Order: sequence, then C-alpha cells, then structure tokens
Amino acid sequence: MWPAGRSLRTPAVSEFKETTARPRQFRPTGLPSPALSPRCPGPERSAAAQVQYQRFTMLKAIFLTMLTLALVKSQDTEETITYTQCTDGYEWDPVRQQCKDIDECDIVPDACKGGMKCVNHYGGYLCLPKTAQIIVNNEQPQQETPAAETVGAAANAVATSSAAGGVAASGMASSGVVPGTGYVASAAAVAGPEVQTGRNNFVIRRNPADPQRIPSNPSHRIQCATGYEQSEHNICQDIDECTAGTHNCRADQVCINLRGSFACQCPPGYQKRGEQCVDIDECTMPPYCHQRCVNTPGSFYCQCSPGFQLAANNYTCVDINECDASNQCAQQCYNILGSFFCQCNQGYELSSDRLNCEDIDECRTSSYLCQYQCVNEPGKFSCMCPQGYQVVRSRTCQDINECETTNECREDEMCWNYHGGFRCYPRNPCQDPYVLTSENRCVCPVSNAVCRELPQSIVYKYMSIRSDRSVPSDIFQIQATTIYANTINTFQIKSGNENGEFYLRQTSPVSAMLVLVKSLSGPREYIVDLEMLTVSSIGTFRTSSVLRLTIIVGPFAF
Repeated sequence: MWPAGRSLRTPAVSEFKETTARPRQFRPTGLPSPALSPRCPGPERSAAAQVQYQRFTMLKAIFLTMLTLALVKSQDTEETITYTQCTDGYEWDPVRQQCKDIDECDIVPDACKGGMKCVNHYGGYLCLPKTAQIIVNNEQPQQETPAAETVGAAANAVATSSAAGGVAASGMASSGVVPGTGYVASAAAVAGPEVQTGRNNFVIRRNPADPQRIPSNPSHRIQCATGYEQSEHNICQDIDECTAGTHNCRADQVCINLRGSFACQCPPGYQKRGEQCVDIDECTMPPYCHQRCVNTPGSFYCQCSPGFQLAANNYTCVDINECDASNQCAQQCYNILGSFFCQCNQGYELSSDRLNCEDIDECRTSSYLCQYQCVNEPGKFSCMCPQGYQVVRSRTCQDINECETTNECREDEMCWNYHGGFRCYPRNPCQDPYVLTSENRCVCPVSNAVCRELPQSIVYKYMSIRSDRSVPSDIFQIQATTIYANTINTFQIKSGNENGEFYLRQTSPVSAMLVLVKSLSGPREYIVDLEMLTVSSIGTFRTSSVLRLTIIVGPFAF
C-alpha cells in the first residue's frame, strides 16, 4: 500500500453534538420536598395544600420554559461561531461561504520523500511513485441515472473494491473535481488486478515496467479545468501557454507558465511602468561598481579607471602593476596606485614620451667638469689630459715627471721637468773662459785678462711656470751668497726682458724678487739674466755676478 499524507477525510463543517439538557428539578425555598410531603388522601387534602401545589406546578413550568429558551439561544450562538471552523485539510472560503480543500502539495515543502510525487486529495494528499498513473474507471455499469446517483454508485463501488485489498476511501465530493489535477471525474474507477482504487473515484495503477499497459479509452472524454487539457492517458495536464504561443504577453515581456495559467513579467533589468517594460538604470542606484558604472539595456557593467582592472567579482577595481604586466620603461619602472612612472639611470634623462631614456651630454652642460677635455660616453663622461699630463681624481690633470719615469737625456745632460714635458740641458753649461766650479756655477778666473770685463760668476737656474699665470706674480728670488763689508749691492735684469714681461724688485740689500708683470702663454722658453752688482762704498773695487734663469712656460694653465 502506498504511503499517504494525512488520513483522508470527507470535507465537513465542524459538528456540534445536539444534546437536550436535562433541567434540574426546581424546588422553591421553604417548600417541602414532594417525596417527603405527607401523602394525604385526595379527599382529605386541604384547600390550602392544593393551592400551594398548583402554584408550585406553575412555577416549575415557567422555569422549564425559560431554561429551554436559554439552551436554544446558546446553541444558535455556538453554531454561528463554529460554522467557519473547518476540519483538517480544509480552510474557510469567505467568498463562497464554505470550506475548501487545502492543496498541501503547493504549501508543504518537500511533502513526499524518497522520490515520490505528491498528489493533492480532498482533506489531504497522497505520495505516489513517479511512474503511477491516474486513470478513469469505466467498468461500472453505465446507467442512465442522475449525476448524483452515478457519483454515489461510484463511491459505493470504490468502497466495495477497497474491501478486496485496495486503498480505503471514505467517499468523494459531490462535485467530482480532483483538487490539483485540473479535471472533473465523470465515471467510476476501474477495479482489477494491480489496480488500487483511491478516494474521489480515481484509480492508481502501478506498472512502471510497461507504461503501455495503462488502460486508456481514447474515446472517453474528461472535462478539464481552464488551463488544462486531456492527455493521451486521459488525465488533465497543464497547458504551457508560453510554449504554445497562446499567451497575450507583450513583445517586451517574458511569459512565465503557471499551473493552469501564465503570467507576463518584465525581463531581468526592466521594470513595469504602466503597460510597458522600461530599463532599470542600475547606475543611478546605490553604487554597484567600485569606480565607474555603464548602464546597458536590461543590465549594466563596471569599468575601471586607467591603471586599474576589474577583479574576479566584476565589481572591485584593483591596481595594475604596469611594471610587472607590461613594463614600458626603458630603464627603471616604479608602480604607483593607478599608474606608474619611469626613471633613468645616472647619466640619462627621460625623453619627451616619459618612457625612454636619452643620454645626457654632460660635456655640453658645463665647461668646468674637466680640467682639460671632457669626453661624453653613454650614461657618463670622462676627462682626458694632454700629453705630459695624467688624470687624477677623475677630473684634474697632473704633470707627469718624465725625468723620473722616462728619462731620455744623455749622460752628459741633465733632465729638467716642466709642466707638460721635460728638457735636457748640458751638465756643464760653462762656456769659455768660464770654468765649472760646482753644479751649475761657472767662474771666470781672475788670472785671465778677459775676465776683467766679464761677470765674475754665472749661476744657471731653471724654473717652470704655467701658461696664463695671473699677474703681477712673484716668481723668483735672487740673493747674494757672499756679503762684503762696506759694499752696496744693486740688482737688475741684464737681458731677456725685451718685451717687459718681468720686473726685478729689490727686497733687501742682499736680495731681490723677480716679478711677472705680463701673462705668458706657452709653450715657450725665456732666458733672463739677473745681475747683482757689488760696489765698495769707498770705491776701491767693483764686481758683478749673473744668475741665468731659464723660464719654461707650460702649454696649459695647469
């Protein structure tokens, strides 16, 4: 036997049990009980006692009448109150003023378990296998009887078949409508092997292995409710007006099929305004999008500002790391929120597109980077020095002392280094009649008559100065090595100052300072003879000495 929901009951209004209240015996106060009253023979009862008994009988009748009216009134009131109360499985219909069946299959969530299907029934519901079919019984005798008698006969037939092993049923509503199935039963159910007859005069046949064995009578027509139609198995099934095209929804509406009917709704993203469906502008509502919202017909989508991209939720915008995704910078890339910027290595600068880097020509930006010459290189620069110099501290040029590194002078020559080069001078610079007495000192012998008109001694000195030296500038000091008493020393430039580049200033009785008064440009060599004249204060003798100064002006100012 298939499981059932609630026990099937015949629809009925809640009944009240009409009972006749038994009135209590009224006994007026002060009157003796009739059972206790002395039984007096009729002829001997006094007139007063008869009057008293009649009065008691009258009061008793009045009391019973009033009690009966009160009971009737209370029953009427109770019937009025309880008339709207229906039994289980039914609810009161205020419009039709009667109880109507509750479709538990619609209101009870998951009413049937184990893959069973729910079939609504009067006052309850049935849980049937999904392969069970509901068919009409045509085996009852077709008699030309009124519909009510036919229904009653069908109910009796169902009750009879139930005794043989079917599903017990308690009757069928006079309307013959199977709630929730959309049809009106017009005949009794078929009873036979493998057939179980349920209430409401329909038969359930369970034969999932061979659906074609389900008895059907194509010539038999059943009356279906509005929105339903008869199927090939003689059951009422819902008409899908949306698929059949029999709905009257507008072109801008969506047809939704319902049980026995249909509904017209606006598509998602639209709302009904009057008789038309208009687009909902989601972008005017509370922000759906993190940054920018773009409304489209029936929908919307989110956009992000440049430098951002939509996250997986299509709502949030997350920063794009341009330095990882598509590094456009030529050298250095720095990501920032919503953007990025490029930087260049030292020695480069950003081009106009702010992405590429161009070499900075440092040599053109300043003429003071290098002491001699600036050489531009990709991303950097270097300094060069002229021949005879070397670079120190990356920018400064320092003279190379070739006399210490690459002395190319002969043995009878001495090497003299100057700014930017060197020169070889004879170790014995003395010329006849002078003889070498010490290093760089030549003396003319007194015994030689020629020496009387010549300076007594000549001392050879060498010096180097830079080109374009600032003037005036003290460059060399001359001083007497031998001091005689009662003598006067005077100093003068004897030769080598034809253009007036020098000036000799006496600083003491025995010394003088050679001053450069004109700027010299090299490379050039100047030989200047500085003479010290010594005269006796009493005029007894006169002598002179010469310092032959070789001045080498370097080619550069360093």
